[in-house]
Amino acid sequence: MRKLRIAILSPIHWRTPPHKQGAWELVASNITEELVRRGHDVTLFATADSITKAKLRWVVPSPLLEPAGSVFESKLYSYMHSAMTFEAAAEFDIIHNHFDGYPLTFSKLVKTPVVTTVHGFSSPQIKDLYMRYNQSYYVSISQADRRHCPEMNWIANIHHGIDFEDLPFSATYDDYFVFLGRVHPTKGTHLAIQAAKKANVKLRIAAHIDKNDPLVRTYWEQECLPYIDDEQVVFVGEVGPKGKSELLRGAVATLCPIQWAEPFGLVFVESMASGTPVIAYGSGSAPEIIKNNVGGIVVKPNDMEAFVESIKTVRELDRRLVREYAEKAFSIKHMVDQYEQVYAQILDKI
Repeated sequence: MRKLRIAILSPIHWRTPPHKQGAWELVASNITEELVRRGHDVTLFATADSITKAKLRWVVPSPLLEPAGSVFESKLYSYMHSAMTFEAAAEFDIIHNHFDGYPLTFSKLVKTPVVTTVHGFSSPQIKDLYMRYNQSYYVSISQADRRHCPEMNWIANIHHGIDFEDLPFSATYDDYFVFLGRVHPTKGTHLAIQAAKKANVKLRIAAHIDKNDPLVRTYWEQECLPYIDDEQVVFVGEVGPKGKSELLRGAVATLCPIQWAEPFGLVFVESMASGTPVIAYGSGSAPEIIKNNVGGIVVKPNDMEAFVESIKTVRELDRRLVREYAEKAFSIKHMVDQYEQVYAQILDKI
């Protein structure tokens, strides 16, 4: 493919790539660095502390959700960040947006084509914005997530790719299960605890708790914290890349009793990359991302009995096959191959 001038518009909630939380920023980083490696002229629009081999442009010095960035008004800097990208639109062959739908309010003001990776529908009304700017192009991260608005101008469905060097395989494991991600009712943290109790297994919870969110704080204090005993159920806290890798590859399986239509589920892939199977309710993308009885076990949504039974039988899965499946389906190379095809397809239309 010919060398392209590409603008990657990353979110500014966290650093790109993130220290811990920040799935959207992680995906934007993976795409950026691989495009640079392939020889494209890439400019990353992100926070000032972002780490990249691309050119970096920024408006906000620190991520908005970190303490140092809390002094910056979120809406103000989000629009300044988006505007900066589109003000430079003539410098690029294509703009690749990872910052939700809001930057698209600038898209009709420029001639440069825009493709947006829809990392999930952030609100029920966001699809109204997507449809208003349906002259641009959209990439879904799962076929399941497209169902929220099938009439959008979808150009491709591309699953996320991850760096497998960051998640080494382990054929051996310890005697615990893991819940990874963030504490939230939709993630089913309380259900993972209940399932571990019913199956009489150890559970380690490594998750972010947004204590500034009253719903999350109440949920944690009432439905989760009373059952943390530091023996059978242990709260590890939020972990970085190294801690996450160690925790995943030491686990029997990752428990994901999700309570919403998960758009993708990066934790599914990170777990499988470690050779650790995933046990999940079959909501949203789970049946699409987790190959049943290969990458893990997918049961009917809210079937606690089947979920608990899977905890008892998951050791029968071959961890090497779990890893092999993940490598074939979710590599960065495979992901960026598809994005290059998307860029070419869009530019051929001009």
